[in-house]
Amino acid sequence: MWRSACGLSVRAAERAIHRKCSHRLYAHNAEKPPPQSSPRTQAEKERRRRDKEEAILSSQHNVGDLTPNTTLPFPSSYSPEYVETSWYPWWEKEGFFTPEINDRLPHAVNRSFSMCIPPPNVTGTLHLGHALTVAIEDALVRWRRMQGYKVVWVPGCDHAGIATQTVVERRLFRERGKRRQDLSREEFLKEVWTWKKEKGEEIYHQLRKLGASLDWSRACFTMDPGFSSAVTEAFVRLCDSGLIYRSEGLVNWSCALESAISDIEVDSKQLSGRTLLSVPGYQNRVEFGTMVTFSYPIDGQDGEVAVSTTRPETMLGDVAIAVHPEDPRYQAIHGKQCRHPFADRLLPIITDTLVDMELGTGAVKVTPAHDHTDFLLSQRHSLPRLTVIGGDGTMTPLCGQWLEGVKRFDAREQVIDALTEKMLFRGKRDHAMSLPVCSRSGDVIEPLLKKQWFVRCGEMAQRAIQAVDEGQLEIIPHFYNKTWCSWLSNISDWCISRQLWWGHQIPAYRVTLSDSTDTQEELWVWGRSEEEARERAAGKYGVTADAITLTQDPDVLDTWFSSGLFPFAMLGWPQQTSDLRQFYPNTILETGSDLIFFWVARMVMLGTELTGQLPFKQVLLHSLVRDKHGRKMSKSLGNVIDPLDVISGISLERLQEKVEEGNLDPRESMVAMEAQRKDFPKGIPECGTDALRFALCSYKAQGEDISLSVSQVLSCRHFCNKMWQTVRFTLGVLEDRGAELGTVEQTSPLNSMDQWVCSRLYSTVLQCEQGFERYELHSVTAALHSFWLHSLCDIYLECIKPVLSQDSGAGEEKQVVRAVLYHCVSVSLALLSPFMPFLTEELWQRLYLLKGEGGDSAGASLCLQPYPQSSQLAHWHFPQEEADFTLVQEVVRVARSLRAQCGMTKEKPDMWAVCSPSQAQILVHFGPAVRTLGRITKLHLHCPQGAGSLSFPLAPPPPKGSAVGVVDHSCQLHLNVQGGVNVSKLSLQLSQRREKLLSKLEQSLSRTRVPNYLQKVPERVRIETENKVRYKNWEVGA
Repeated sequence: MWRSACGLSVRAAERAIHRKCSHRLYAHNAEKPPPQSSPRTQAEKERRRRDKEEAILSSQHNVGDLTPNTTLPFPSSYSPEYVETSWYPWWEKEGFFTPEINDRLPHAVNRSFSMCIPPPNVTGTLHLGHALTVAIEDALVRWRRMQGYKVVWVPGCDHAGIATQTVVERRLFRERGKRRQDLSREEFLKEVWTWKKEKGEEIYHQLRKLGASLDWSRACFTMDPGFSSAVTEAFVRLCDSGLIYRSEGLVNWSCALESAISDIEVDSKQLSGRTLLSVPGYQNRVEFGTMVTFSYPIDGQDGEVAVSTTRPETMLGDVAIAVHPEDPRYQAIHGKQCRHPFADRLLPIITDTLVDMELGTGAVKVTPAHDHTDFLLSQRHSLPRLTVIGGDGTMTPLCGQWLEGVKRFDAREQVIDALTEKMLFRGKRDHAMSLPVCSRSGDVIEPLLKKQWFVRCGEMAQRAIQAVDEGQLEIIPHFYNKTWCSWLSNISDWCISRQLWWGHQIPAYRVTLSDSTDTQEELWVWGRSEEEARERAAGKYGVTADAITLTQDPDVLDTWFSSGLFPFAMLGWPQQTSDLRQFYPNTILETGSDLIFFWVARMVMLGTELTGQLPFKQVLLHSLVRDKHGRKMSKSLGNVIDPLDVISGISLERLQEKVEEGNLDPRESMVAMEAQRKDFPKGIPECGTDALRFALCSYKAQGEDISLSVSQVLSCRHFCNKMWQTVRFTLGVLEDRGAELGTVEQTSPLNSMDQWVCSRLYSTVLQCEQGFERYELHSVTAALHSFWLHSLCDIYLECIKPVLSQDSGAGEEKQVVRAVLYHCVSVSLALLSPFMPFLTEELWQRLYLLKGEGGDSAGASLCLQPYPQSSQLAHWHFPQEEADFTLVQEVVRVARSLRAQCGMTKEKPDMWAVCSPSQAQILVHFGPAVRTLGRITKLHLHCPQGAGSLSFPLAPPPPKGSAVGVVDHSCQLHLNVQGGVNVSKLSLQLSQRREKLLSKLEQSLSRTRVPNYLQKVPERVRIETENKVRYKNWEVGA
């Protein structure tokens, strides 16, 4: 980029560079000047060329004030590092990513587009899943910005309570040998904030490297003072409305974290039978997937009741035995009691239809404090609830001295041994089961009875279902609507208490009254501050403020509670800021499909309740990124890839060092490093940001999971190089004639190839418009890749080289060709800009400079240019040219194939086309293209049906004995193979090809012979199959 004050000198310098450094890459058919003698050897010339290239690439790409320097010579090959170093700081410095830039755009429209980035956890670096999110969202954001929308895309970072506290605790123990409990809460939080500053900046650095055009002036962190105020306000309002309440209930408890977790943070591990699993805190693996049966003696009479359980250690908390009232096996013992063998208490035998007669023995031990179904039974039958496993996963004093303090799964074995000793053990067998596992810690979940804060979700969930049913909220893809409705219809109340230190401390206070003698009853108030809570308590309990002692709840709120406020809290809620008025509700939410319940549903529920509006109008869900083997990415598998490693490249040695520097245990590290040696034996090559973004957006994100391999990203890196060389060629063609080029509206293509490529560009712009509007980015990238690589490079550039190489004549045609080439490249760069911001900016600036256009900095960046519209290119739409050219492409394909089969790859022979008059007309119309692309000296046209109304003479039939290639049922190519061709070898090749064709023909025919073919197969498919059969028949018979 450049400043307008120095525009003339810069342009003059660049033109001088082009005159000196550019050479005519297109003149491959022109006569070359005679070689001049030179004292330098070829090796010396190559060395000097490399030195010059390295000097260019190592030159400072920006001048003093972060302004990129485009006066440097154009490097001969694409370097991601060279291109991607300087543009982002300039974009950011100029304020291109703020909504305020919209006021400076001549094509601005009175519409806004707002979106928040799913705030990544502050726990570490981003992975390829985050990169996919950024690639999709930034493409949408840049597209809308180029369309003239007032765009705000807010960056943020989530404090990630459980994950962050766990990581900091590990580091504290590893580096200083201290546990969290060895520090005060304030000291520990100071450690977390220090760690957050390190990691938060690292994440923001990664987002910048990925080219994310975020408005950094509005960045927010979920523990910032303003955001924390919003969290407090939300809690207080929901408490006041009765939607948050405190109650004792069973929660999902992670003993490793010593905290409750929500239902959706529990993974179900399916076991088919006996399985040994690693559990945090246990040196040896623990057995699961077995059913233990033991007996309770019936009190006062002979007999026993056998019960089965997968968790025998909880039998110390049994308070009853339940049987089904209709189970004939237990009719005689209804109402009787059994004696507990270790606690010396009586267990009533109760009847309830909840009992499954088919499971185990049909008799169920009831442990209300450690099982959700048993808790429900205790409510129905007024049973006591005995907690026998503590929050740290050890047995409580209620179990007796022999088990007190013993870890729960160690106690399991001791209980079985004790039952065996008392001759009450009745056996153990394999049992298929679903084991609940904490997704955060990998610990086996223990249901525990705790007093916690809960959110009533029923009414809010119904409103969320209604919003989708009535079309107020659109979920894309639509097949998620059913999942949304099903989950929200069966939602439980949400436990939001977390027994952590890092997070938003719950703004609720336990009240102690100075004259109260009841220490059992809990009295609670809440408030935006302790002073407000004290005033509320005084009013609620009818005492003076001095008679009250307040103790704030030490727990923190679930991270997802604060994250659920992000769409409006990031804009300043609860204050009625200008941002909130202008950009709320957000236009769209884009995120991974795995967050539909964790985050999306909660945002919808909380946003609707607290603001009276849906937080966004559309939800766009993308699939998960997996490795090339289809496995979920996991640090322990060694397949988690840092996007920066793909962008900059990394050696295998450094990849392995990063594993060793991580928090994996030694066994997992060995597995991960072995996987890396297998998948990346030579490390990861440098691919660049643009290639990574383009590769990620090239997958169909709305459907099946994405299996990404580095080789696919590398392929996009090659495409980047193709773009680079195309622009280099274009600059050489234009030289210093940029000012002579007219606008798109002023440019009218003359010859057939100009009209065809212009029409192809029009069709590509139309495909991009439709793809973006449907959020099908893969169709946009496919259209752009196809146009640039095939239509522009493989076809059009090759066709115009002979025209441009002519030394005299065809002046007007050359000028039109230059204009068409310039606009095809320039428009394509604008179309690609949302996906490849760095490369397209660099290349566009070179063309922009050549054209000699000036203006303020807002108009001097591609990212703020108008996005191309098909309506502006309507005069370039030549549908008949596009339709006719498909025949040319087929003729060229067959011509090349014939030349290869006959060993004539270096020659430019004559060929004969036996075709219909209409086809002959097309081949004459595109004659130069057919000869250039097919490498044919002359194409003789012969029409067996006669010339008809053709205005040109036809050739006689082709020579006998010619090799034949079938284009379609009415067109064949003939190549005279007499002289210089190994006929027997050619005959063998053709015979082998015929056998392959016959095999394919039979396959196609077999599909038509299936029963009820006409009824089962759609008409479109039947027509396609019939055409294939007809074509293969013609080719076999040719």
